[in-house]
Amino acid sequence: MRDPMRVLRLSSVFEPAPAGALPPPRFDPVGGMQTHTGELTRALDALGVWQTVVTTGPPGGVRCSSFGRHAALVRLGARFPVFRQCYAVPAARVVHRLAARADLVHAHLGEDIAIVPLALSAAWRHRLPLVLTVHSSMRHTLPISGARSAVLRVLGGTLERYGERRAQAVITLTTRLARLLAAHGVPADRLHVIPSGVRRALFHSADGAHLVDVPRPRVLFLGRLHRQKGVADLVRALALVPSAHLVLAGDGPERARLSRLAGVLGLAHRVRFLGFVPHDQVPALLRDVDLLVMPSRYEELGTALVEARHVGVPVVATRVGGIPDVVRDGVDGLLVPPGDIVALAGALQRLVDDPVLADVLASRARRRAASYTWDSLAERVLDVYQRVVREYEPARRGSR
Repeated sequence: MRDPMRVLRLSSVFEPAPAGALPPPRFDPVGGMQTHTGELTRALDALGVWQTVVTTGPPGGVRCSSFGRHAALVRLGARFPVFRQCYAVPAARVVHRLAARADLVHAHLGEDIAIVPLALSAAWRHRLPLVLTVHSSMRHTLPISGARSAVLRVLGGTLERYGERRAQAVITLTTRLARLLAAHGVPADRLHVIPSGVRRALFHSADGAHLVDVPRPRVLFLGRLHRQKGVADLVRALALVPSAHLVLAGDGPERARLSRLAGVLGLAHRVRFLGFVPHDQVPALLRDVDLLVMPSRYEELGTALVEARHVGVPVVATRVGGIPDVVRDGVDGLLVPPGDIVALAGALQRLVDDPVLADVLASRARRRAASYTWDSLAERVLDVYQRVVREYEPARRGSR
């Protein structure tokens, strides 16, 4: 009997702890990358992979807990609400010790300049292969809109490129990004396209959220309330669709600004802020709305689009990043240019006025949903693990 594979996984974000288990974090706890890392951990655990996941947590100290049958979760206290990279200071003290008991290192890269140096250091010191998942490319997806994004684009993009060149395998969520990385020198045989998915059992529940006090048609935004997500564009577009009501599920730094905007536009009675919604309640929420909208200014994939596909909710999204890999305009959803409020309102009005078209688009999307489940996606990740460990072992023995 072979020993189980042991993986050290590094990610600056992870799904939130159960309510009351830990003090609340100082940054918004919901987003596609948080959901992805949590669900992948759960699915790999079911396949018998032993994992130690190092991520951020509430300020102060180190919080350790079990996750599933074979996984351990290490939450490190970042003391600053904006610069998540500060978690790298306590992480540097524990990552090398944890890597000594691992077969490989798997790093999840978002808008984080610390993760690549941490992962490369641990992999190099213990002669381990490195798998890098690029959730949001700072080189190819992130636009420059201020000082923070400029730093991330220049410094983070440089580190991202170095990590992509040094990793034994690079996983992207979309074929678009895989093509870009291949064009910029990452060997094609190291690239693997494995998108985000859903937990099948969770999304086959028949429960509903029962938003009985929100009139129909109900338009849902699901995600972080952040400038990147273009939610202000959606609120402005709502003013041009007089029959619709908007439900905002999520939290983040833009919440107060969006509330003020709705008030200024006279839309406060048509905009409902739900705040953070636990992931296990998302399927029920999706079943209780008429449309899902993702108006992002930039986006690698958009987990909410995958989730809506499984439930059978028609979607309107912007034509940015890897979204066209998931939504085919006029086939299984509608796409509009980012920042185009009139086009966004027109797409919303079109589906509100034509429920038959909305049903057709949603039905076509649902037929493609089977390929976006963690049951199969986790097996593909495990195949990548086994391949890099097998191919790296001769070099590892030689270096020793």
